[in-house]
Amino acid sequence: MAKKKTETVEETQEKKVDAELDQEAEATVEETAETVETEDAAAEETEEEATSDNAVIEELNDRIKRQMAEFDNFRKRSEKEKSQMFDAGSKSVIEKILPVVDNFERGLAGAAEGDAFADGMKMIYKQLMTSLEAIGVTPIEAVGQEFNPEFHNAVMHVEDENAGENEIVEELQKGYMFHDSVVRHSMVKVAN
Repeated sequence: MAKKKTETVEETQEKKVDAELDQEAEATVEETAETVETEDAAAEETEEEATSDNAVIEELNDRIKRQMAEFDNFRKRSEKEKSQMFDAGSKSVIEKILPVVDNFERGLAGAAEGDAFADGMKMIYKQLMTSLEAIGVTPIEAVGQEFNPEFHNAVMHVEDENAGENEIVEELQKGYMFHDSVVRHSMVKVAN
């Protein structure tokens, strides 16, 4: 009987130890479950924060791209306006120089051959025309060409069987272009 009591005490102790281990295991399982739930909640919050952060980043990237595009458009528009102002200023100066060129041509047309003064004026006229060509000023071809209202200003009309339809037979005043635009139209006499 003593053996039975001893075994019973040992069994009781084993049962106590098993019960304690079961309680500890349950507590550990509960703690682990709570930790997993907490970690899941934290992970969900982190995912939400990451999604929110990504949305903010995308919005900022979009704003930066728009600002860069607006600045690029502004720069191009400014360059175009500056170029147009330069061309307008250049045309204005050229318009003021053209009457001087006309007077040079009239004076040289009446100058005597072999006159040293006239030869000097021809050289100055040639230098002036070379300088104008260097900046993009070119005379408009007129005589023998077909009349074009974009380049020519018809001030006279004559009937001439030797000339073709709407052919320019005489240039009364030279016209000039600055790059691709007309500075002054040619004054011409048109036949037929």
